[in-house]
Amino acid sequence: MKNNLRLIVLDNFMEVGKKVNKELMSLRKERKGYLVNITNVRFSNGEGKVKIEDTVREQDIYILCDVGNYSINYMMHGVKHYMSPDEHFQDVKRIVSATNGHSSKITLIMPLLYQSRQHKRKGRESLDCAIALQELQNLGVKDIVTFDAHDPSISNAIPNLPFENFYPTHIILDDLIKEENINDLLVVSPDMGAMERSRYYAEVLGCDVGVFYKRRDLSKVVNGKNPIVDHIYMGSEVKNKNILIVDDMIASGGSILDVASELKKRGAKNIYLVATFALFTEGSEVFDKAYHDNLFTKMYSTNLSYVPEEIKECPWFHEVDCSNFIAHIINTLHNKESIQKLENGKREMYKKIERTKKGKNNKKVRKIKAS
Repeated sequence: MKNNLRLIVLDNFMEVGKKVNKELMSLRKERKGYLVNITNVRFSNGEGKVKIEDTVREQDIYILCDVGNYSINYMMHGVKHYMSPDEHFQDVKRIVSATNGHSSKITLIMPLLYQSRQHKRKGRESLDCAIALQELQNLGVKDIVTFDAHDPSISNAIPNLPFENFYPTHIILDDLIKEENINDLLVVSPDMGAMERSRYYAEVLGCDVGVFYKRRDLSKVVNGKNPIVDHIYMGSEVKNKNILIVDDMIASGGSILDVASELKKRGAKNIYLVATFALFTEGSEVFDKAYHDNLFTKMYSTNLSYVPEEIKECPWFHEVDCSNFIAHIINTLHNKESIQKLENGKREMYKKIERTKKGKNNKKVRKIKAS
């Protein structure tokens, strides 16, 4: 097995990066880790500099980063300043430029794709995601790996560069079926844009799917968006059903909690919120209140982007660890193997769900007999 694999993990993804390193050591049966030491300097005027401390000559480099991490800070002009996605992305470019010309290949693993919601242009506005991908290509990145891209068609911006878009669906479902009651289940999409993702969850779980249509006031713009006037539900009966609300990301939470409220009014039982990325752009207070008001039972999200420790400890939050999945992706790409087995775990998930349902039904039968 060729051992020229190296990991460069930015500070914003270090916790997960260390786990990925351990998983890779176990997968590849290596005693020595793959992490490359780097120095990331911040000057008091806000400028930055990156230095690679270890040799990367003729190495296959995998850069891991989280551009959504809002916990990294430094002193700028004497004031504590928290790094924005723009600054994190600039550090990614610094790393690429520092390694370029020495490494044999650079693969960027950016689970939360930079500016992914700015993926299409309406009128005279910037097309940030496409421009960023083209910048990375021009700097020498040879492969881009992301998760649950807001719109996978953004890969058209770089037609000659491999763009791997993975979904953590099966890892999330694996935790969900272990922890929750998946009988009488209905998957609900919070809007039309998330319908394809919700339909996939429903197909794997073997249940029906519904959708909400968000009617917006197009004459106003609040916080960059047209405010929602009404939620119109289309789908089968939700009364006495356990509901799975599925989306790619939860930002402030207002929209998805409005959907949960509407479902509760219609008689839903347990409501589970599922998202690849939980951003909490306006804090967790709104979720604390919604949980205590019995609007939802649990939120399932991944560690692919930063979540504060205090939220991880909340009774309503369940973090799904994707470090093993990332390690398998890196190992598969490095060994030049097919990624198909990583993209499609549907058949295996069908079997797990069937075993879970049978096991829970058998427990019910035993309880009835005992009583």
